[in-house]
Amino acid sequence: MSGARREGDGEGRLGAALSGIAVAVGCVLFLGGFVWGALVYQPYTVPTDSMSPTVQAGDRVLAERISGDEVRRGDVVVFRDSTWGDMPMVKRVVGIGGDEITCCDEGRLTVNGKAVDEPYLHGSGPAAEKFTAEVPEGQLFLLGDERKGSLDSRSHLQEAGQGSVPRSAVEARVDAVAWPLSGGVVDRPEGFAALPGGVSQPGPVGLMVAAVVAGAVLIVGGAAYGPVAARIGGGRRGQAVTAGAA
Repeated sequence: MSGARREGDGEGRLGAALSGIAVAVGCVLFLGGFVWGALVYQPYTVPTDSMSPTVQAGDRVLAERISGDEVRRGDVVVFRDSTWGDMPMVKRVVGIGGDEITCCDEGRLTVNGKAVDEPYLHGSGPAAEKFTAEVPEGQLFLLGDERKGSLDSRSHLQEAGQGSVPRSAVEARVDAVAWPLSGGVVDRPEGFAALPGGVSQPGPVGLMVAAVVAGAVLIVGGAAYGPVAARIGGGRRGQAVTAGAA
């Protein structure tokens, strides 16, 4: 009987230790994921449908805080420029300094004479009405994915820089739609990958979410393991006592 108690007590202590470790690690991952996200990402609410269908009006997006020097063609960015109303706006970068942007060769946008596939656009019509723009160095040319209704660089072609904005105007790059949950990660378009500089790499949003989910699982699992282990251990001790009495 005493041997059974010592064995059961050892199992109980081991179970409690494992439970505590799981909960502690889970808390670190869970809280660390949120802290990481708060440091790297800025939430924004999309004000209009000009980026539909990629993001819709009212969507809550996570945008990675970056320097304007990190922006690549194809990025969906949040920027603020005084000539555009000095308010946060969300558009897609289609041209960088030195690019010649033309629309539309066989219905497609061209960058430096190369036609770009844009699968994120609505419908099968032309990518936009005809225009040509040369992007000054240090500037970005931006269009909305909803080309028919977006007020973007095309609306400022007659201004200095032909509708482009300085890289310094960029505040963040949209990585994912946080709400609604069906939005998911905003992909980097392959159509720009073959151009010099390629496309940007995804931010750490996937790792951040994985850390939060793993932390939650460990917290719940660790908290549940202690009582379950104690009940199992208690049952075993009861069987041992009965066997000894017999």
